Amino acid sequence: MSDRFSATLYRRRAAVLWVSALVVVLAAVGGLGVEHRLVHGGFSDPHSESARAERLVGEHFPSAGDDLVLLLHGTTPVDSPAMTSLGTALTRRVAQSRGVRAATSYWTAGRAPSLRSRDGSIGLISLSLRGDEDERAKTAERLVPDVRRHAPRLTVMAAGPAQVQSEVGKRTAHDLLLAEAIAMPITLVLLLLVFGSAVAAALPLVIALLSVLVTRAVLNALAGIVPISVYSMNSTTALGLGLGIDYSLFILARFREELHGGATVREALGPTVRKAGRTVAFSGLTVALSLVALLVFPQFFLRSFAYGGITVVLSAAAGAVFVLPALLAVLGHRVNRYDVFARLRGPMRVGASATAPEDGRWYRFAMAVMRRPVLCGGGAVLVLAVLASPFVRLSPGLFDDRSLPSASQVHRATQLLRDRFDADALGTVPVVVEGVGRDRPQTLEPYARALSAVRDVRQVTAATGTYAAGRQVQGPGPAGAALVDADSTLLLVVSSVEQDSSAGTRLVGGIRKVTPPDGGVVSVGGRAAEIKDSTSAIARATPKAIGIVVGFSLVLLFLFTGSVLMPVKALALNTLSLSATFGAMVYVFQEGHLSFLVGSPLPTDTLDATIPILTFCVAFGLSMDYEVFLLSRIRERYLRTGDNTESVAFGLQHTGRIITAAAVLVAAVLFVFAVSGVTLLKLLGVGLALAVVLDATLVRAVLVPSFMRLAGRANWWAPGPLRRLHDRVGLREDAEG
Repeated sequence: MSDRFSATLYRRRAAVLWVSALVVVLAAVGGLGVEHRLVHGGFSDPHSESARAERLVGEHFPSAGDDLVLLLHGTTPVDSPAMTSLGTALTRRVAQSRGVRAATSYWTAGRAPSLRSRDGSIGLISLSLRGDEDERAKTAERLVPDVRRHAPRLTVMAAGPAQVQSEVGKRTAHDLLLAEAIAMPITLVLLLLVFGSAVAAALPLVIALLSVLVTRAVLNALAGIVPISVYSMNSTTALGLGLGIDYSLFILARFREELHGGATVREALGPTVRKAGRTVAFSGLTVALSLVALLVFPQFFLRSFAYGGITVVLSAAAGAVFVLPALLAVLGHRVNRYDVFARLRGPMRVGASATAPEDGRWYRFAMAVMRRPVLCGGGAVLVLAVLASPFVRLSPGLFDDRSLPSASQVHRATQLLRDRFDADALGTVPVVVEGVGRDRPQTLEPYARALSAVRDVRQVTAATGTYAAGRQVQGPGPAGAALVDADSTLLLVVSSVEQDSSAGTRLVGGIRKVTPPDGGVVSVGGRAAEIKDSTSAIARATPKAIGIVVGFSLVLLFLFTGSVLMPVKALALNTLSLSATFGAMVYVFQEGHLSFLVGSPLPTDTLDATIPILTFCVAFGLSMDYEVFLLSRIRERYLRTGDNTESVAFGLQHTGRIITAAAVLVAAVLFVFAVSGVTLLKLLGVGLALAVVLDATLVRAVLVPSFMRLAGRANWWAPGPLRRLHDRVGLREDAEG
């Protein structure tokens, strides 16, 4: 069947290329405007208690919202007549702006101390905005410049979650263009060095372009049905370029190898499609199924990566299996033309080995490793274990203003709130009690007292008064009327800890343990509650996601190899290398060590909880990519010779240079994201690049040969029933290969 398929591709090569060109044109048109249909946010669980609290506060107590916080600084103190007049007028103006539900300021809320800096130089306007995360971010993006235009005598800075989302979105778009501008020339130079031909180097870019354009069109179509995160385009571009290079490299290497062996173009296309093409198709399916696991999470940020990732993987694999062989059939030997670096690099290039396998460096290296498998394998495991050790200190959270550079406006504004305002500015947790309204104030007081006694709580403000340390310190005031309506009550819990911290999430846990008032339903909101609920949702869904990835990988690798041990070995080694990657991420990004290597992001005591999950699914799929490619050559040789040790060395000799080249190219594309000022992108790019490098070096070059040498013939063993099952439904390889 594979031979008939390759023969059809050769005969119909012109038709295949014309259809492919039509697909590219249609995809380019279908993807127009996709950037304007993608949305901000998607990091929180929309079905959580904190999300419910946020909705209730917006509906019943809009004046308590703080989606956008404006910091106003003038030439006179905030209590001066001039500043009072300006602040009051500006508050009334923004309250009438489109997208604003309510506005409260120091000058309109009875000069509340929480809305004024301790030195009296800065006053706050706190805004509750309408709509979802994306609509609030767009409102902030429109409103803040408008406020600055109408307050030329004031210094206006903006903080709050809506402003953070807005600034992260703008910075992400800018950094993506910068990363692409840097990555493309670097990638082109590396492709020229690896392929040794300008013609061959251009082919992976064709496949990458095809996959990215198709994915943009699919995301554009999906954006009308489900929310798609703005960050999904970053993964689409990087993954499409990386996999386009990967898959093209595998196909081109085999095609050149066959041509070098004396085959004609038509004869070379047969084994290229039958061997490398099938491996690419199988690998693409494995990576795509790994990304399916992201669909089990409630956050549409992760689900968006699944939509884009699955599409770009399948598009890249289809391009490599259908379009690239047709291009090779047309180009033939001309694929080796224009070797611009021939004098610098010498005559050797990927896919054109001029030496016998046993004389190759990778063959000799594999044999050296297999002569001392325990020592070499144990050393590699020790290195990975040391790298993985910081992972036990993981403290999951969500990104905040510190995900942006220290010079960013929103970070400087938020830092002012931390340094120059009371804890009320950043440490207030809203608690909504449904079922307890104006007619039942007596049931609320014991609950407010109990909340004020929770560790790290400074005071609790409710309609019945102010409470601290388990007792009432102030009776009900005029502002208390705004904290209660007919059937619900809002309590404002002021803490001594910042919400964007592990201490903040512990505080939320303590608040939720307090027994609610009789007949009341309590919803705890705020940033800390959002973090706690989102990380809990991720933790609940993670076992299911891991089960999907592991289950699909076990089944597909068994169908590919017919072995029980090979899939288990692949899972164990991938888990080890990914743990090392996660440990390095915690060490650098959470704890701040060696951060100068990645552009010195601002350290926090948490790591964004979505990134390890995303890294796991993508990196696991990419590592299976290299695993399948290496095992295909080892198994092909083993079926021919029956010699396990020699087959491993032969397989590494024929794939080591290709896997290394692919890993260098993919890592170069991903490492470019380290230039981003957004820690989220920096963390994802560097994490994935590190995972690829570790997998291509320590795992493929050392651990795989060591393990397979120790396992011997057991590498290919399967019990009788499974062996018979593989004979019926598995992928079979004839010994002549």
